[in-house]
Amino acid sequence: MEKYVKLAGTSTYLPGEPVKFDDINNYLGNFTKASNKIQKWTERIQPIMKEMIGVEYCHYAFNSKTRIFDDDNLTLAVKAAKLALKEANIDAKDIDLLIYGGAYSIQLPPLSTRIQEALGIERCAEYHIHSNCTSIYKAVKLAHTFLKTGEHKRALVVSSNVPSACFIPEYYNQEIITKNDIFLRWYLCDGAGAFVMTAEDEKKDGFYIENTYVESAGGLKKSAMYNEYTYHYNNPLVDFENGAHHLKQIYMNEMGDTAIEENGKTIFYNALKRMIDIQKLDLSKMKTFVINMPSRAVRKLVMEECTDIEYFDVDKFYSPIDDIGYTGPPAALIGIDVLLKSKTFKDGDLIMSFVMEVSKFMQAGFTIRCVK
Repeated sequence: MEKYVKLAGTSTYLPGEPVKFDDINNYLGNFTKASNKIQKWTERIQPIMKEMIGVEYCHYAFNSKTRIFDDDNLTLAVKAAKLALKEANIDAKDIDLLIYGGAYSIQLPPLSTRIQEALGIERCAEYHIHSNCTSIYKAVKLAHTFLKTGEHKRALVVSSNVPSACFIPEYYNQEIITKNDIFLRWYLCDGAGAFVMTAEDEKKDGFYIENTYVESAGGLKKSAMYNEYTYHYNNPLVDFENGAHHLKQIYMNEMGDTAIEENGKTIFYNALKRMIDIQKLDLSKMKTFVINMPSRAVRKLVMEECTDIEYFDVDKFYSPIDDIGYTGPPAALIGIDVLLKSKTFKDGDLIMSFVMEVSKFMQAGFTIRCVK
């Protein structure tokens, strides 16, 4: 018999003190070895990015005073995991499925096993999913599937991100950087989140994961976010000299032609519609639609576009990103955690979260039902 998948605990962990968006350049450090053109552009673009992105504060594991990192992906993930486990009132040793979803990783062994070790879990099934902003949706989907079938009973789904490591001047070959190499500096900040999910025989008071969805629509589309590493280990010095490690994103206006499809709708809209139609979702009791996108301008576009879908009223759209910044993969977990701790829900209310990730236009979503 299929189980019901309960969201037993959620958490957010944001490192350091809040940093004003206006202070990002000074906090992370200025590009003193870059061309004069890039240095001037970096100063000029920051207020423009603030207007477009709409974020007031960011958090960083990077310590501007010491120029070292007070946290990394492992320590952030462990801190978030402990908070979610505490809320769920579940001991780490009772977790039998651990899934980590993150941006990318080159470490061995995988981070999932390092988290397992740090939490003192002697034995469990574990997965490490490397897939940028959709990675955590894939983690939720995988956990939901395993718990629903009864193969596992208690799952810890966790994500962390330290993109500031890619944005400090010390990381770059500054002499060759372009605008595309540093464009994401204002979009992303650091943080972690976690879900504890359990398999239940019946629905009682709480929140339950109902639907999960994953797709990639980028098979015939040019990547909009990327690095230039080869698909094998390479000489690190050569990679640095060539700037292969730089995390690049093309400009939004360049992305426009790719993001708009033949029917005149965005990739986000069309993917959302496919999820609704394929899974025959009943959205009549949807209370909140969490738009997991980093830019206020993009969220506004999505809101305007999606209002022609039944039940997607403007007052249902939600994002906490303006106040805390966008953490990439963990943002999906953080968005739900902040929402559940700041708003009240009644029996039957539905929450939906959806994201579009631009490296290869991967999309994903999930729904959560309140039961009282």
